[in-house]
Amino acid sequence: MLSPERHGLFRVLCLFALFEAACLLDTGMLFPRESSSREVKELSGLWSFRADKSPDRNQGFDKAWYKSRLRETGPVIDMPVPASYNDITQDPTLRDFIGWVCAHYYSIVWMNGVKVTEHNGGHLPFEAEVGSLIRKDPTQPCRITIAVNNTLTLETLPPGSIQHIDDITKYPKGFFVQNIYFDFFNYAGIHRPVLLYTTPTAYVDDITVVTDFLDNTGRVNYNVSVHGATTATVKVTLMDKDGHCVASSTGPFGVLKVVDVNLWWPYLMHESPGYLYSMQVRLMAANERSTHEDVYTLPVGIRTVSVTSTQFLINKKPFYFHGVNKHEDSDIRGKGFDWPLIVKDFNLLKWMGANSFRTSHYPYAEEILQMCDRHGIVVIDECPGVGIKDIRSFRNASLNHHLDVMDELVRRDKNHASVVMWSVANEPASEMPPAEFYFKTLIKHTKALDATRPVTYVSNSHYARDKGAPYVDVICINSYFSWYHDPGHLEVIPLQLNTQFENWYGKYQKPIIQSEYGADAVPGLHSDPPMMFTEEYQKVVLQSCHDVFDQKRKQYVIGELIWNFADFMTVQGITRVVGNKKGVFTRQRQPKAAAFILKERYWRLANETGRLPPWTKYPCSL
Repeated sequence: MLSPERHGLFRVLCLFALFEAACLLDTGMLFPRESSSREVKELSGLWSFRADKSPDRNQGFDKAWYKSRLRETGPVIDMPVPASYNDITQDPTLRDFIGWVCAHYYSIVWMNGVKVTEHNGGHLPFEAEVGSLIRKDPTQPCRITIAVNNTLTLETLPPGSIQHIDDITKYPKGFFVQNIYFDFFNYAGIHRPVLLYTTPTAYVDDITVVTDFLDNTGRVNYNVSVHGATTATVKVTLMDKDGHCVASSTGPFGVLKVVDVNLWWPYLMHESPGYLYSMQVRLMAANERSTHEDVYTLPVGIRTVSVTSTQFLINKKPFYFHGVNKHEDSDIRGKGFDWPLIVKDFNLLKWMGANSFRTSHYPYAEEILQMCDRHGIVVIDECPGVGIKDIRSFRNASLNHHLDVMDELVRRDKNHASVVMWSVANEPASEMPPAEFYFKTLIKHTKALDATRPVTYVSNSHYARDKGAPYVDVICINSYFSWYHDPGHLEVIPLQLNTQFENWYGKYQKPIIQSEYGADAVPGLHSDPPMMFTEEYQKVVLQSCHDVFDQKRKQYVIGELIWNFADFMTVQGITRVVGNKKGVFTRQRQPKAAAFILKERYWRLANETGRLPPWTKYPCSL
């Protein structure tokens, strides 16, 4: 459990930690922004922390730790928020701890000992109204306590299972292990900032924008949801980057028409990528006692996305994904939100000429998507549906939770211009009989939530007879030829990769993204001829794949995303030496030889379009 001491000056608690939404789905989840009517207070810093190490992990509830200051319940330690707790201390039992502490996947929140909300899930924000508790005695400090559980079951996303081993001749009493079906470390903690924010009694609860353009005129279709008032006056003003009004309207819904529109373009596709307008929504509501005003400003990028059988189109022009897969992962912080790391990663992305990434394998912090909006980095937004391998994870309870997660993901990210596609899962056991109904339902539901973006999920190339593929708009394929299959045999890559593409396109007639490919490389390990785990081997794997991509991108392959941007931590095991080494950068963000191969390739791909001014022919930074 974690608990800070703060004075209660604010009305609404918003937890931007590694959680999902706790409020009802008919309410909005606008990113907290300050304005003339709103105030935001960040509660990041050192919190008191205590793990419940009792055998049944239930002592904290039995003794109601949340009813008093945490340090009064027993020994506590300092814990930074945001951060994963796993790598902060020197305690090996805490690094691999499973049970009640702080953050995902199940969470309960109290204020001054009063339960305000609970939630099942990870990676997305939730919020709770706490104004009445703060107003109860404004002169007294307020105490926020959060208990969270990182246990994974067959019904969580991602799934997992707990295995108890009772052989006391080999294992200590109460021994159990958390089994997972994915290849990254299950970091736990409050990974995103915790915020208190205020709104007036009547306020803008949600905004939805859908953009389009015809010739040089842009269109912004908007819909504003109001909370706390049955009748209200809404004025919407769209301003350009210089603060000049370019369109305005009144009413909670309507269309803003922008003459001589500046479209939102991806990085390296236009000389002015990532152009954003500012849409100011001003709400006025009154009752017999008072008048309420609320102001909220939403960044808006005007662009379109569409798919044909062979192309991915942004603003009606072909777009080719040349980018990366990433992880929210770094030394010490784990998955904890860290601005220096984020800015460094964006500098590296732009240095290497990457125009896109996939949020493998969970939603990233919304601040990262805001960076993508501003810099024109295209995003495939993936939910935490990774590791769906057990047939029991296709049951109705799991499906219903998965549907809820997609509701929450779309609700949070629907207005980000950088988000061009939803990914509903990664490498599920799609050959199993229940998979067809599961993914048909999931994909149909996601399309109903947002008809403006295509939907995909990422398949393993072994399952060309994929039961979900008929329902997606874009086929994403992960394959590791000459690594997991035919290890050491580089000569098989051209044949097998070509066969893979021909089989998938021949059956489904849909555009294909090579969503993962690569090989582990221990930095500084070399050999000639190339051998597995050396930097030379990683280079040759990439170059062999690139030769095939160059053939197929003239037909129906619309993108290539390297696995991975940077090395990342995994569970301990005989196949991983302190993490996964498939990054083209080390975990400390230093380049391996493969990074220079990708840099040369990505800049060449960008400049082949012929649409770039001379200055973009050279790498640049933020």
